[in-house]
Amino acid sequence: MEQYDVIVIGAGNGGLAAAATLAEKGKRVILFERHNIPGGCGSSFRRGRFEFEIALHQLSHMGTPENPGPLREQFARYGILDEIDWIEIKELFRVNFPDGTGVSLPADREKCVAHLCKEFPAEAEAIKEYFKVVYDFCDESTAFAAQSAKSTGEPGALKKLIMKTGFPRIYPTLAKYALKSTQEVLDEFFKDPKLQLALSAYWCFMGMPPERFPFAILAKCTYFYTETKPHYLRGTSMMMNQAIMEAVGRMGGVVRLNCGVKRIVLENGAAVGVVDENGVEYRAKKIISNISPLTTYGALLAPEEVPESAREYLKPYTVGISALTCFIGLDCTPEEIGFTTSFTLNYESLDANKDFRDAYQLLPDHDPLVATCYTVDDPSVSPPGTSIITAGTLKYSAEWEKLTPEQYYEMKYEAGRRIVARLEKMYPGFTEHIEEMEIATPLTHMRYLNHPGGAIYGYEQDRMQSVFFFPAESKIPNLEFASGWVTSCGFGPNYQYADGVASKIAAEV
Repeated sequence: MEQYDVIVIGAGNGGLAAAATLAEKGKRVILFERHNIPGGCGSSFRRGRFEFEIALHQLSHMGTPENPGPLREQFARYGILDEIDWIEIKELFRVNFPDGTGVSLPADREKCVAHLCKEFPAEAEAIKEYFKVVYDFCDESTAFAAQSAKSTGEPGALKKLIMKTGFPRIYPTLAKYALKSTQEVLDEFFKDPKLQLALSAYWCFMGMPPERFPFAILAKCTYFYTETKPHYLRGTSMMMNQAIMEAVGRMGGVVRLNCGVKRIVLENGAAVGVVDENGVEYRAKKIISNISPLTTYGALLAPEEVPESAREYLKPYTVGISALTCFIGLDCTPEEIGFTTSFTLNYESLDANKDFRDAYQLLPDHDPLVATCYTVDDPSVSPPGTSIITAGTLKYSAEWEKLTPEQYYEMKYEAGRRIVARLEKMYPGFTEHIEEMEIATPLTHMRYLNHPGGAIYGYEQDRMQSVFFFPAESKIPNLEFASGWVTSCGFGPNYQYADGVASKIAAEV
């Protein structure tokens, strides 16, 4: 029986970062992954001469070499910065409206404000005030988090009274907007629905329509992508996660691919080890699960071992949305078909909340359509003279789970045909340049990620299940979680959250 300080289950973004941080701090750590490659959503696959990125749209928190962001500093600690060719994306995104017009947002606050004021002159003052609120909100959030980290123990009556009366005075923007939805805030500032759509595009990164999407997350997305710049990397996100995995081994950790965990071993109600798929038992002082709490409790423990407190704790949380995605390789450059921005959000109407309801339907008729083409920013990400397009919509899995195998394949390719038809309308000539195409449905995500419902963002990222209410608390001693199921989803936030979890554990073991 092998003994470790920490066992990590799952080599997704959070699992990799947790293992790397523990290894960096000299802890004896072992990481288990059932797949033959690391990364989870952060990986790639090949069709013909194209290598397709599975999930990454934009990497946040990187900053620049001159002004590094927290993620760049984290990767520097792992010793992987020079192993990766980073691509800084110059525009945040482009929003295309149903009338054929659109607006692109530069990845710079001053340029973004100036451009929006030019495009929407009637709302120029509101635009300036809105960006001030976004930045004030994020500054106050950071200050409040830093102050809270200094506090220890349960607050007494006096401290609670001071917080209740003093909080709105010290953090006025945070107090006013912390629990508001994106739609509520946009309605407060703007009348033009096009401007609202232009500013709220990041709702699709969390899988929530503006009326349910927390403004707190939108504000932070806007702030971080504007200040630390969106990034991509040559070779897809697989290169990043491969580098982290190799860093784990280089720093003394152990990684076991093609070897999943069959069950968690409990003694006196506390986690003390795991048994892998081959029946080999390992012991450790702490266990970090990078898979969903639902799967952790439901598949790695016997029903009688799951605390009732865990069932009650997770009861209010709803499994989030999945996706329907077409991975397309074109035999032409982006310019030949009119692609000019690497990330676009395309609308069928000016009502994103109404269009989002199609996410519950089987086929992608009116859903907002997300399309990325990183060949725009760096032609070397695909073979010379070609383009890689990833286009898709957010979809819940329920309707797909009802299909027979025969119906599934018919609907899968019909869904792909409809997405291509919508792209053809926006980019005439698109279809005739398709060389390779693969389609992923919610069932595809369910199969490869082993996530309930094929969820790509964990639990629903709405106001009652995210921000201040993430289900990060473990109900089993010595077991911790580190994934997008228990924190804000996304590559950057997952890496950083897992780094924090691992650093805390490293100080304890």
